[in-house]
Amino acid sequence: MSGPMASNGQDALTIAPLLAQIGEGAAEADRERSLSPELVTAIKENPIMSFSAAREIGGLDASVVDTGLELEAVAARCASTGWVLWNHLCTFHLFAGLLGPANADQLAGIVERSEWVCFPAGASTGVRGESAGGEIRLAGKAAFGSGGRYADWAGVSFVTDNPAKPLFALVNLHQPGVNIDADWFSLSLRASATDTVYYADAIVDSQRLVEFPFMYRVAFRDPSLAMVAHRYREDWVALSDLWLALMAVGLVQAALDEVCNGIKDRVAIMGVKVAERPTVHVNLGLAQANVNAARDTALAACRETDARIEGAIIPTEEDYLRQLAAAMAALRLCDESLRLLVRVMGGNGLREGPDFERRLRDFQAMPLHINAHQDRVTEQFGRNLLGLAAENPF
Repeated sequence: MSGPMASNGQDALTIAPLLAQIGEGAAEADRERSLSPELVTAIKENPIMSFSAAREIGGLDASVVDTGLELEAVAARCASTGWVLWNHLCTFHLFAGLLGPANADQLAGIVERSEWVCFPAGASTGVRGESAGGEIRLAGKAAFGSGGRYADWAGVSFVTDNPAKPLFALVNLHQPGVNIDADWFSLSLRASATDTVYYADAIVDSQRLVEFPFMYRVAFRDPSLAMVAHRYREDWVALSDLWLALMAVGLVQAALDEVCNGIKDRVAIMGVKVAERPTVHVNLGLAQANVNAARDTALAACRETDARIEGAIIPTEEDYLRQLAAAMAALRLCDESLRLLVRVMGGNGLREGPDFERRLRDFQAMPLHINAHQDRVTEQFGRNLLGLAAENPF
């Protein structure tokens, strides 16, 4: 990379030893719709896996900023790899908050073994649990399980005899009652394994069950609620949005660098050098300014979050909305930058095969993710400005 991404000190990142492998395998992962087993193993053996795990359970307790910078670098090489690693780090944060100190040993075991977690719980999910001999047997399906084929555990929210009181547990994916359908046939993030998980008598330990509270972010702010560590009082959705914004920055910066490097010797119609056209300068300049602003916006909110965690300050609803809004705004800036790059590339930007085309496809999923979706975030933000209570559960 020749742009600002090249000077961000990425050699010092924890994931640095794997960045070349991730980048070199990105096109094949996209084509095959799967990460290579060798890469999955290498990621599991890298300390990045325990970044969102607190010291209390054997993790690295990494800062929000540092985690975002790692994901930014990964997404710049392969968005699918960044996506599944992002899902693992985000959902582990949620699981630690939900399971609490009573299940700290289970969480610590996952950290010690460098196991992967995922959380299939998207639209059309429906799971029911039946009690049988000290166990809970699960039946149903859980959708949008990003990273499921690479994971060892899945978080599952399910109902039993009381539909108004959902429960939560971790289910081991390596058991006969679990089937993962590789049904993610999407133009974006083709290797993200955002598949559907089917449960048919999958077993979870009845002693590991916890309640899945409505608007859990509010419950986590209660100082009387014991937590594994203070960091888990921060909402996982808010963190996921900030990290997603930084992944978008990494992807778009890589696309911008690719465009700049690729057009220097290009010749347009009538022999005009593309790199000498004033409109190219205007569009590239605005694209880079947008990416810089997106990065600064996301990192500012990350630093505010780290300061609260360091000071053991319980977040407020306004803090949560600030995190969501900052990420959403950063994603909008990245979206505009990518559109400007397509304008510069012209029809060449739509050719199948180059890295630019893959990045263009992969980015489309980022602002559409429900956690960071503009419509969801701005609606919540606007209600808060008018003094109205939040209605969305997350």
